[in-house]
Amino acid sequence: MSDVERVLDRLAAFEPTGRPFLSVYVDARPDNTGREHWQANIRKELGERAKTYGRRTPAREDFDADARRALDWLEREHRTSANGVVVFTCTSAEVFEALELDVPLDVTEVYAAPRPQLYPLARVLDRYRRYAVAVSDTSFARIFVVGLGTIEPRGAVESPKLRRTDMGGWSQARYQRHVDQHRVEHTRDVVEALERIVREERIEHIALAGNESAMALLRGQLTKPLAALVTELPNVGVGASEAEILRQTLEMMPQHDARDDAERVARMYDAYRAGGLGMIGLAGTRAALENGQVHELLLVASPDHLEGANGAAVAEEFVAKARQTDARVTFINDPALLAEAGGVGAILRYRLHRRAA
Repeated sequence: MSDVERVLDRLAAFEPTGRPFLSVYVDARPDNTGREHWQANIRKELGERAKTYGRRTPAREDFDADARRALDWLEREHRTSANGVVVFTCTSAEVFEALELDVPLDVTEVYAAPRPQLYPLARVLDRYRRYAVAVSDTSFARIFVVGLGTIEPRGAVESPKLRRTDMGGWSQARYQRHVDQHRVEHTRDVVEALERIVREERIEHIALAGNESAMALLRGQLTKPLAALVTELPNVGVGASEAEILRQTLEMMPQHDARDDAERVARMYDAYRAGGLGMIGLAGTRAALENGQVHELLLVASPDHLEGANGAAVAEEFVAKARQTDARVTFINDPALLAEAGGVGAILRYRLHRRAA
């Protein structure tokens, strides 16, 4: 994920040269026979784009060079296990970037434009946001971070197992209290580990799973800020494989994202109505982006739902400006949520106070 973010930031700062910039997005998932089918489509699209530059023009020469380089890399270099592949190349600016993703892309598409086309990549980055996963029992917990469809271990929290006994009398009561305190301390260690990961890796969501005893303890020990990030994941035990944990969390995330989108848009509207840290509409959001005021850009996922003409160009412009100013980009899947804002709005870092005349 960090590689994708660095590429987005570099390309968002690109200054047009007057020559073509080629962006190629490939849905590289194989069919039922294990074969990829993108090659013919990419060659056809590149051929169609090339015709628009005429013959023996400088732009055509640059485009042909970019097309050859992109095709050569795609056919020779990309790993076959990648589900999505993106290539950016501009000969005149000596730019070449290639990304291999474990997650799929919606379509295979070629863009030849003055600037790199970043909207589809930013959309994938938002769709597969980074989140933490903790799977625990009362003495052992496994912690992971998931981003862009890849699960990475972040260590384990382990304590010696203590079992309840049937000794009877005061001895049993003291031992039971010892067991209970031991489990509480283990749970606190898990919560501290999660707090550290959230802080250091800027995590905005946590999936928790485990047996009922462990979950009850975790609910009691979570701090209020941490509890606000949590979704509980049913039917996953501490011994589950990484593949199973990844599958379960990826199935869960769309439901969480829908709730999260609605809450973010509601906060934006509330702030805007109160004259505070909220902005809606194309003109106001564009001005806020240019001023560096935007903390989070909320953009409808389909550019067709942006008000005015040429929504795709506006979406590209806003994504680039957001990356240039370190603003988060969140795509809202339900266009109805942003309908009254014309498809775009922002949560601001600060507001500009106008001096009264």
